[in-house]
Formats: sequence, structure tokens, C-alpha cells
Amino acid sequence: MGIISPVVTDSNGNPVATGSSQILDKDDFMTLLVAQMTNQNPLEPMDNTEFIAELAQFSSLEQMQNMNALLEQSLEWDYLQMQTVNNTNATSLIGREVQATFSNIYLDEDNLPQINYTSAEYAQSVTIEILNADGAVVRTLDMEDVAAGGNSIVWDGKDENGDRLESGFYTIQISAINGEGESFTPSTYVEGIVDGVVYRDGSAYLQINGLEISLAEVTSIQAANEEDEG
Repeated sequence: MGIISPVVTDSNGNPVATGSSQILDKDDFMTLLVAQMTNQNPLEPMDNTEFIAELAQFSSLEQMQNMNALLEQSLEWDYLQMQTVNNTNATSLIGREVQATFSNIYLDEDNLPQINYTSAEYAQSVTIEILNADGAVVRTLDMEDVAAGGNSIVWDGKDENGDRLESGFYTIQISAINGEGESFTPSTYVEGIVDGVVYRDGSAYLQINGLEISLAEVTSIQAANEEDEG
């Protein structure tokens, strides 16, 4: 019976299956090593140095796999801890007034949505396009001589023909022209009192004005204004 060749290793010293790019795990390595010892030629036994080297490779492989397993467990634990902290933080924001970067608004029968935006500089004109769920522009709002800083405009919920649109979510697209005639993009945001928190896919979302806002989009938090008792 022929001698089984020593285990082939890659450039990093990891054992790999001959003729394949698949890296062996420790069980495959041990199977090959046992087969190699069982089927070796009694007249030409495996050299002790070679045998010790292969055992060292096996030990190194096992240690690396154990370290990888521990690292994966640690990362998973860190992720769960982060989710727990975020969920706790989200709950503590109920009743607080927050501001968050957002480009959607919600139209219903009882309230007209306010579109908030921040202009980094003076704008001789600002154009706001309101898009429906299909991505079609249903209304365009134009403003002139807009000061730098926070600004807002209330949308009456109607399209270009003056017809009232259906309740639902709409997307805001905004553009502006500065005093030098150059175009730039103001940022849109939403602000309001956090009414509640919903959890979806392991993440927490704040409920504000009918919208669900991710914690990552929150830019400021303030205590809600309370009316004096009596």
C-alpha cells in the first residue's frame, strides 16, 4: 500500500484539501492524519520531525478556530447589548420633543403636514416637490428670499389642481438657488413629541406625527413644554 502524502498547506500554513481550495477544519485534519499513520509503509515510517510538525499545525488550526468562534460570540453579544441600550434609550424618549433628519411627511384628514427644512445659506428661491407612493410629483411649492437657518411651510394637502389628496405618506424633494445663482440642497427634518416606540427587525423606531423615525436619524432632544398647573 502506498504512502499517503503529507497534508498540503496554503500560503498561510493552513491545511487544505489537495486539488481543492476548500480549507479543512480540525476534524478533517485529524481524519487525514490518522489515515496517514494507519496506511504508512512500515519499512518507511513517518519521520518524527514531520509528524510533530503536522501535530503543531493541527494544534494551531484548532486554536484559530476556537478564537474565531469566541470572536463571533463576542460580536453577537456586543450587538445584542447595543440593541438593548438603543431600545432602552428609545423608550426613555416617550413624551420628549425630538428633531430628526427625515424626508417623509404624513397627510391625514385632521392635520395638515408641516414641511421643515434647514438652509445652510440665504436662498433666492427654494423649490419643494411632494411625491406620492408611486414616485410621481403631486405638488410643487416655491418660495423666494428664504433666510439661512430653519424654515417651514404648511402643505394644504392638495395637488396642483386643488384637489384634496388621499391620506398617507408622501416624500419630500427640495432644491434651492443661493444669492450667486448656484444650486444647493437644504436638509429636511421632522420635529415633534414622541408618542410611542415600535420595534421591528430588532430595531426601535420613534412614533412622531404619524411617522416612524429611526434613532440614528435623531439630531436633537428636548424636554417637552409642559403647561403650568393651575
